[in-house]
Amino acid sequence: MSSLSRELVFLILQFLDEEKFKDTVHRLEKESGFFFNMRYFEDCVTNGEWDEVENYLSGFTKVDDNRYSMKIFFEIRKQKYLEALDKHDHAKAVDILVKDLKTFSTFNEELFKEITLLLTLGNFRENEQLSKYGDTKTARGIMLLELKKLIEANPLFRDKLQFPGLKNSRLRTLINQSLNWQHQLCKNPRPNPDIKTLFTDHTCGQPNGSRAPSPATSSLMGSIPKVGGFPPLGAHGPFQSAPAPAPTPLTPPLAGWMTNPASVPHQTVSAGPLGLTVPSNAASMLKHPRTPSTNNNLAMDYQTADSEHMLKRSRPFGISDEANNMPVNILPISYPGQSHTHTLYSSNDLPKTVVVKLAQGSAVRSMDFHPIQHTLLLVGTNIGDITIWEVGGGARLVLKNFKVWDLGSCSVTLQASLANESAASVNRVTWSPDGSICGVAYSKHIVHIFSYYGGDDLRNHLEIEAHIGNVSDLAFSQPNKQLCIITCGEDKTIKVWDVVTGSKQYTFDGHEAPVYSVCPHYKENIQFIFSTAIDGKIKAWLYDNLGSRVDYDAPGHSCTMMAYSSDGTRLFSCGTNKEGESYIVEWNESEGAVKRTYHGLGKRSVGVVQFDTTKNRFLVAGDEYLIKFWDMDNVSMLMSTDADGGLPASPCIRFNKEGTLLAVSTNENGIKILANADGVQLVRLIESRAHDASRSASGTVAKGPVMGTYGASSSAAGTSIGDRSAIVPAMVGLNGDSRSMPDVKPRILDDSDKSKVWKLTEINEPSQIHSLRLPDTLLAVRIIRLIYTNSGSAILVLTYNAVHKLWKWQRNERNPTGKACTSVSPQLWQPSSGILMTNDISETNLEDAVPCFALSKNDSYVMSASGGKISLFNMMTFKTMTTFMPPPPAATFLAFHPQDNNIIAIGMEDSSIQIYNVRVDEVKSKLKGHQKKVTGLAFSNVLNVLVSSGADAQLCVWSTDVWEKQTSKFLQIPNGRVPAPNTQTRVQFHQNQTHVLVVHETQIAIYEAPRLECLMQWVPREPSSSITDATYSCDSQSIFISFEDGSLSVLTAATLRLRCKINPSAYLPSNPSMRVYPLVVAGHPSEPNQFAVGLTDGGVHVLEPLESEGRWGIPPPLENGAGPSVTSAPASSDQQPR
Repeated sequence: MSSLSRELVFLILQFLDEEKFKDTVHRLEKESGFFFNMRYFEDCVTNGEWDEVENYLSGFTKVDDNRYSMKIFFEIRKQKYLEALDKHDHAKAVDILVKDLKTFSTFNEELFKEITLLLTLGNFRENEQLSKYGDTKTARGIMLLELKKLIEANPLFRDKLQFPGLKNSRLRTLINQSLNWQHQLCKNPRPNPDIKTLFTDHTCGQPNGSRAPSPATSSLMGSIPKVGGFPPLGAHGPFQSAPAPAPTPLTPPLAGWMTNPASVPHQTVSAGPLGLTVPSNAASMLKHPRTPSTNNNLAMDYQTADSEHMLKRSRPFGISDEANNMPVNILPISYPGQSHTHTLYSSNDLPKTVVVKLAQGSAVRSMDFHPIQHTLLLVGTNIGDITIWEVGGGARLVLKNFKVWDLGSCSVTLQASLANESAASVNRVTWSPDGSICGVAYSKHIVHIFSYYGGDDLRNHLEIEAHIGNVSDLAFSQPNKQLCIITCGEDKTIKVWDVVTGSKQYTFDGHEAPVYSVCPHYKENIQFIFSTAIDGKIKAWLYDNLGSRVDYDAPGHSCTMMAYSSDGTRLFSCGTNKEGESYIVEWNESEGAVKRTYHGLGKRSVGVVQFDTTKNRFLVAGDEYLIKFWDMDNVSMLMSTDADGGLPASPCIRFNKEGTLLAVSTNENGIKILANADGVQLVRLIESRAHDASRSASGTVAKGPVMGTYGASSSAAGTSIGDRSAIVPAMVGLNGDSRSMPDVKPRILDDSDKSKVWKLTEINEPSQIHSLRLPDTLLAVRIIRLIYTNSGSAILVLTYNAVHKLWKWQRNERNPTGKACTSVSPQLWQPSSGILMTNDISETNLEDAVPCFALSKNDSYVMSASGGKISLFNMMTFKTMTTFMPPPPAATFLAFHPQDNNIIAIGMEDSSIQIYNVRVDEVKSKLKGHQKKVTGLAFSNVLNVLVSSGADAQLCVWSTDVWEKQTSKFLQIPNGRVPAPNTQTRVQFHQNQTHVLVVHETQIAIYEAPRLECLMQWVPREPSSSITDATYSCDSQSIFISFEDGSLSVLTAATLRLRCKINPSAYLPSNPSMRVYPLVVAGHPSEPNQFAVGLTDGGVHVLEPLESEGRWGIPPPLENGAGPSVTSAPASSDQQPR
């Protein structure tokens, strides 16, 4: 099916959903296989509609498509079976066992037998693995969370879980546009055309009546006067251009707040970026909100179909915004911005159930949930206390009282204020976008910036005396890709500060009253800030010194806060004026006017009403001792709740990022956490983990499970039929066995066997590992290359956008060696100049580039390229020493010669290798032998050879004495494995300088140089678990491997046997909406059990085993049979694999 036909299906789905043809919608979703409606699937599972669950799934996958699919169907059928047993309906249970579960016995006969034995129990909870099985509703909820993870990980569902971002009624809009077009082509267009059918093209009858008039008249077209010819394009913009060009262009959404409206009805056509200079006659227009036109008559341009102007217009010919939104009889169109998935939410998605109560101890002034760890809540109070709560377990992780860190450096004014009253109130707390930093605005001059390292580790970072008097608000922003914090205050200014250094970047002065709030945002690469003052004035600023671009009044001249919807497309504000009247509205950014005003707020509010948004769908406000909710597309209040009572008149409220939890302040200096169904499950899951952890600490943990989870081998201990928390790791786990899945069957061991049998060390929980995510204040971009410095005291990475980041560990009491470790967080280091080491990417397509870098032995220089010129950087100053070798061809791999830092080997995009002398700027030799780009290079200073690898899966050995090829071989790709085109193959020498580690997405292999004899080969058992990278430990005793499913493995290098597996849940935060996995891995140069990984989300994690363990698992005995596929048979050939 063509892409346009596919898009038409989405338009039809949207139309059917809007018309409430629910059954037809889901049938088309299933039959087309284009969109998997997770909300519908969740409802079916929650309601136990098992036939429909499998029927709907069948449109997207079958049981035997892959391991993910098999696991999905197994969990569903197992749940159905357990529910039948719970109801003592043995006949139905037997039927499910025979018809539904029997099919899995082929792959795991022992587990099937174990499930069958449940029939013999009076209560299946007597089985140790199912002892924690609760009621049906809870069990379905827990299973549903895991099913969602499996579906999101299943490649068959890729690109099928998100509905396209369509404006509402898009199909109707296209038809309206077509009718407008047809009408314009009429020879004698009537002012009020008759539209009777869509089955034939529209034509207007002749004036003399030669054509029969249509019996029905529609208001679809409205009054359409014929207009001759196109006026100039610029005249069609929503506002007329400014008479003088401004120094900075601005996108139309913000420009609409800043320019003059057209004086006549017109078609809304984008005329490109508008100037920012406000016309002289615009002052009066800017002071008063515009009232959107209610005129349904369209002013349409008429032109023949071959007009050149038609091809240049950004909107369809002859259709305006008013036409797209006006109510009509034939094809009514609702508000734009609402999508198919949007309409699937209901009030049941709102968090209304009180699940946790927190005793804060002082009045809550501001709250903010962590952006990644969705149950961490940051709270600021009226006495200056800062608290971080884990709301799932009700644990207070951090409590900090207000204290000026450096009183001596404070201004005289602040010192005097503190001498009079040492306390200060918190006005605002907020997290940075990645949650590594939080900011606090106080009522006295001060802003505090803290670095957060997880758990109870919150450290002082910056103290800024930001304003004179009250600091009303603060927010994080990233202009020019540098993290900044924006503050505003009683001194009527807005200021922008560098988060790393605390230096002031901008001061915006123009308000005539104290500034109450700030709202930074960006659209179409334009960064801007909205600010509001207590006199009800709204202004907008760009990051320059040219003054405010907007001077506007908030509704009711209220003290207002502004916020965007989660996707950044819709702007809302909520405020309260001096008389206590409150307003919550949505703005039309393109016009700078109020688009809709929501009803239901009180007329005598106490204090300023607070509000929040979630899911691009709901608004919430705290007012009249209630929590009030609105659907964004409906001005009437959706519902309200008193949260079981005890709320103040205008409570403080805050959603978490997923909209599953809502925090609200109480009268008794406390906080209530409200949750929806997903939120309840999340909180209960965390509570149970906390309970289990406490039991473990007290030594009361029950015996470990003995029944393996379906699809896991006996060596992968620690999972069970009843253990859903380990479902995904168990399903994609690598036990290193090359046998096919049907040959691997778990067996049930008695207690006497357990102590005698080796078990794979499997790490599932953060408590089983030391893991540190490095703090990062720069833009988070996926990590492409990563290396430890040779001293072991720093980590250097290269990101996708060609920027290098360097973290340095400092020598101190907690870290006397100054080496990289997980117990002390390093500093993201930059020189005082603030410059970044950035590769040349001019005229470079980053998607096609193969970034690479190499570090000199003394850690003084790094040579790097990202598809452009090769750059040589000074590691102390970050200055670029020189650039050379502009593409084409581009460099794809770099390696310093072990005896001479001036000699580097450069793998090239054209499959050649250039031996380059930096000192004399000369290519000494050019080596040819590969057939595709070179992706790996490694020198042996014992054998005096260079080993290279390429995207063609070919290995070559070159003499470094005469620079000639000695031998070459191709990797033998395992049967059934089809590597991706241009898969990178990497090489690394063992400490003995003769064995070569070869890393390919399908395998790990050990070769012996210089003959390239394959000694061993390890192939992941799970085909879907592609290897992303691997490296030797510094003593070459271990191999650390990263996988595309997020897991990590440790092999014993001497035997290539798997001894430890680290599942993603042990080191990655749980975020089903993001697929995060490691792309690169590097071993510490002197700590054999430490390694670091670079992630797709831009994070870098350093990992170490617990001190009690001392190493990554126990090597398996050779006779155990739990090891990987190790072969001494030829695993390579002289022929290129097909």
